[in-house]
Amino acid sequence: MTIRRGVGLTPMETRREVILDAAVLAEELGYETFAVPEGWGLDSTPLVTEIALRTNRIHLTSAVLSIWGRTPATLAMTAATLHQVSGGRYALGLGASTKALAEGFHDTPFEHPAAKLREVVTQVRTLLSGEPAALRRAPQAHSLRLNQTAAPEVPLWIGALGPQTTRVAAELGDGWIPALAARDGLASWAAALARVREHHDPGLARLTVASGPIAVAAEDPGLARDIAAACAAWYLTAMGDVYARSVAEQGYAEQVKEIIAANPRPNPRRAMVPPSAQPVLDQLAVYGSSEQVRGDIKRWDDAVDIVSILLPPGLPWPIMEATIRAAAPR
Repeated sequence: MTIRRGVGLTPMETRREVILDAAVLAEELGYETFAVPEGWGLDSTPLVTEIALRTNRIHLTSAVLSIWGRTPATLAMTAATLHQVSGGRYALGLGASTKALAEGFHDTPFEHPAAKLREVVTQVRTLLSGEPAALRRAPQAHSLRLNQTAAPEVPLWIGALGPQTTRVAAELGDGWIPALAARDGLASWAAALARVREHHDPGLARLTVASGPIAVAAEDPGLARDIAAACAAWYLTAMGDVYARSVAEQGYAEQVKEIIAANPRPNPRRAMVPPSAQPVLDQLAVYGSSEQVRGDIKRWDDAVDIVSILLPPGLPWPIMEATIRAAAPR
């Protein structure tokens, strides 16, 4: 079996040089993909450009750009440009994001997110294919095409968790990037989306699934658990209800309640997962010594196409490097 591995970061990671060093190391170690997120900190697109200029082989993904923060035309221009800069190594990741980010940062009402996602993905693909923009809000205007070489081959990867947004991923995406997905349910979840895809259009290529655990390798296994638990608990308690609802619906409702109760004032450094909720942490993370991470990450290989580890924000470089090395495909 070919082992396919990727590295991903959280939007809370804003140390630019650390991100660049991690990408270069990932390429050296044979990772297939490196995913650069975007939230309310770094603009990921110039960062992807910088990584592309420092690397030669690794594929780069925006994972993910919010559909509320840029117009479809801007997203298409960005994707086509990064496709050129990277020599064809770029995948455009799109997602409906969260109500907190859409409204609290982009000042945009979070209304009908699945419909908005479908509309944006469709418009971006139209423009990348060299077709004129599909005008919905200014239909009287003269419709323009992308004024550069068409790039229909740019993959569109969809970050989605809810039933309506995952349907968009299945029907319109080239890849699916589910965050905080329980390991044991991923294969059946992906199979269900494959059936949706087949029913929608039997001629579509197989949907690539890229997901993986929060990963931390440290000499002190207890410290590794604390860091992984803090990252998981922060997502479940402080990022709106999207992740908590998703993990609960994956069969861990009681554990999610316990984590929320244990973190009345969420803190990204001090968030915790109580022992009673350990089953959900073991579904969402791999942690411990390098040997433990190297062994445990293999349990994900049969669940998805690309096992993409998620590095918690603020990791000291020695721990980040050890984690990337421990989970490497070779």
